[in-house]
Amino acid sequence: MVDALPAVALAVSFVDRINRRDLAGLSALMSESHRLEVFDETPLVGKQANLNAWRGYFDNYPHYVIHPCRIAEKHENVAILGHTTGSHLDLTDDDESKLTLIWIATVSGGAVSRWKLIEDTDANRSEWGLDDV
Repeated sequence: MVDALPAVALAVSFVDRINRRDLAGLSALMSESHRLEVFDETPLVGKQANLNAWRGYFDNYPHYVIHPCRIAEKHENVAILGHTTGSHLDLTDDDESKLTLIWIATVSGGAVSRWKLIEDTDANRSEWGLDDV
């Protein structure tokens, strides 16, 4: 049996799979009960539902890329501070790169069980250990 990847490695791998639009790779890293939580929206629950959502997003935004700039680990969670380009925001890459946010990857049982997007605020940076990284 192969040991599970450390939480940070799983989170970085998850970002890599998103950036490469690799649905099979994302599937391999997601738990069956995977949750996508985007700010205050209703969570999307279940691996297949999330894969379908990513497929649609990749089809509609083929140049979407996550650009991490800081990473911190807190228990089974990995916080990633960064920005995106090529998203649904319909901004130039330069303008979009000025909008930062935080992704939280929760790792459980060797898989990403939650992918959560939160605002980049001083309080959130402090809570997730991103202010001193």
